[in-house]
Amino acid sequence: MTATILVVDDEPDLEALVLQKFRKQIRDGTVTFMFAHDGIEALQSIEDHPHVDMVVSDINMPRMDGLSLLQKLQEAEDKKSTIIVSAYGDMSNIRVAMNRGAFDFLTKPIDFGDLEMTIDKTIRHVEMMRDARRRQAEAERAHASLSRYFSPQIALRLASDGEGNGMEVHRREVATIFTDITSFTSLVETAAPEVLGALLNEYVGGMTDVVFAHEGTVAKIIGDAIQILFNAPGDQPDYATRAIACAHDLDNWAQEFRERWKAKGVNFGATRIGVHAGPALVGNFGGSRFFDYTAYGDTINIAARLEAANKFLGTRICVSATVADGTEKFKGRPVGDLMLRGRSEPLRAYEPLSAAAFEGPARVQYCEAFAKLETEDAAAMPAFAALVGLHADDALAGFHLRRLLNGAKGARMQLE
Repeated sequence: MTATILVVDDEPDLEALVLQKFRKQIRDGTVTFMFAHDGIEALQSIEDHPHVDMVVSDINMPRMDGLSLLQKLQEAEDKKSTIIVSAYGDMSNIRVAMNRGAFDFLTKPIDFGDLEMTIDKTIRHVEMMRDARRRQAEAERAHASLSRYFSPQIALRLASDGEGNGMEVHRREVATIFTDITSFTSLVETAAPEVLGALLNEYVGGMTDVVFAHEGTVAKIIGDAIQILFNAPGDQPDYATRAIACAHDLDNWAQEFRERWKAKGVNFGATRIGVHAGPALVGNFGGSRFFDYTAYGDTINIAARLEAANKFLGTRICVSATVADGTEKFKGRPVGDLMLRGRSEPLRAYEPLSAAAFEGPARVQYCEAFAKLETEDAAAMPAFAALVGLHADDALAGFHLRRLLNGAKGARMQLE
C-alpha cells in the first residue's frame, strides 16, 4: 500500500525538507506527499484527491487554521486521520486538537525522526481501519445474500461468523416442512399473467415471512411449492416444536390469503402442509458459482409424501409421529398408519389441532372412534357415522367412514 499524506503548513521551506527527509520512502513507493498552505487549500485538495489517507497540519495558518480544518475533517463522512503540529508547550491547543479527534500531535520545531515514527503509526492505524471497513462491507454483503434464504436472526449470525460457516454439506437431524397449493396448475393455465405474478409473489413473500418469524430456513421454492428446514444451518434443540408452530401459522396465513383473493374473484386452492423430522444431508449443493442451501434424504421425501397425503385425507396439515413425539405438549389427533410410496413399513401420522379444537368434545369423540378402528372393532363404523352426523365438515372423520363403508379395516392404509 502507498500511503498518501497531505501536509498543510504555510512555511515555505517545509515542502523541500519533507521531500528530502522521506526521499527513500517516496522512491520505494511506500508514501507519497501532497502539500497545501492553509485549511481552505487543504479541503480543496482532499475534494480533488479523496484517496488521501492522512493529514499532517500546523495550527497557525492564514484563512483557515489547523483546528478549524481538523473540525471540518472530523465532520466529513470519511474522517481523515490527522496529526496536529503545535508550538512546544502549547498545551491548550493540543488539548483542543485531541478533543476534536486528532489522531496524534507533534511539537515544533519538528523532529523528523519523530515525524517518521508518528506517520508510520498513523499508517498502521489507517490500514487497520480500512481492513475493518472492508470486513464490515463483506459482512453486510453476506448478510444481504443470506437474508434471501434465512431468517434475519440466522442470517446475521452466519454473516458474523463468515458466510461459508455451516454451509458445507453434512448430515444432521432436521425437521422439514413441505407445502403445496391445491389445483395450482389449473390456475396457472387460466389466470392472467399479471394476476398470477402478483398472487404468487404475495403468497411466497407472506409464507416466507411466517417461516422467518419462527427462525426457519427456506430451502427451496419451486413454483407454488416451498421446502422449509429447522435445525439447519444452526442448532435449534426445539426444532420439532418450531416446525409444528410454523405449520399452524402457515396454515392460518394461507387460509386468510385464500379468502382475500377469493373476494377478488380468484379461486386460489388450499395449501397442503407435510411435516417430518429425521436425518438429512444438508448444505450448499450449488458448487462454487451458485448458492443452493437445501437438504436431501428419506426425511425430506417423507415430508413431501405427507403433504401429498392431505389430498386423500381431506386434511391441510399432516405430520409424522416423529415430529409429534418431539413436540412439547403436542396437540393433535391420529390419522392412521400410512403406507407411503417407497417405504416398506407404515408411518403413523397425525393431524395437528388448534388448542380450541384439541380441547373440544369432537376431538374426544374422534379419538374414541379411532381407538375402535385400530382394534378393528365393528363399532368403529357407527362411531364415525355419529361423528360425521354431528360434524359434517370433519373431513378426516368422513375419510375413515368411507373406508369402513368400502370394507376397509384397521388403521393401516395405502393412499397412493
